[in-house]
Amino acid sequence: MPKKFMKRYLPSPEKVQAMQSLSFLGDILHEPNLWHINRHSVARAFLVGIWFCFIPMPFQMLAAAFFAIWFNANLPLSVVLVWISNPVTMPPIFYFNYKVGAWVLSRPVLSFEFQLSWSWISERLMDIGIPLYLGSLIVATVSACVAYLVIQFLWRRKIRTDWQVRRINRRKRRRAADQTS
Repeated sequence: MPKKFMKRYLPSPEKVQAMQSLSFLGDILHEPNLWHINRHSVARAFLVGIWFCFIPMPFQMLAAAFFAIWFNANLPLSVVLVWISNPVTMPPIFYFNYKVGAWVLSRPVLSFEFQLSWSWISERLMDIGIPLYLGSLIVATVSACVAYLVIQFLWRRKIRTDWQVRRINRRKRRRAADQTS
């Protein structure tokens, strides 16, 4: 996996620990496993970050940070992955989630019409909210599990190919040494 790439762009533990706004967390941020970049912590970070990016809720990053600490995942990567759902991507993601929820509940997909009024919101909250959150839970769970498994697979494949390359290079060096002696 691109370990050097991630180390280059993710904030260092010292930078995050030095932030005054996070001082209320105390020694939690000093846990070294929250900052390690290895197969398990990165896969868990993808699990947490991608799950929360598909859930329509305020403060997704805080929730992802809390669960990253709880699951001992890479903290910065968990928080960064939440930004897959940003103001540009939220409408198509959440509309897809709504359609999945409506399909599971066997409800018709409502046409897109929006009025900025309290009466419209209170009338449509149950019609839209239940399929949206059910679809979001389904899509989030499936996407997060797939991301976890893909990261595990890709990381293992990279390690396996690195071992094979090293083995081939060792054989070449041995043959070259045998030929010169």
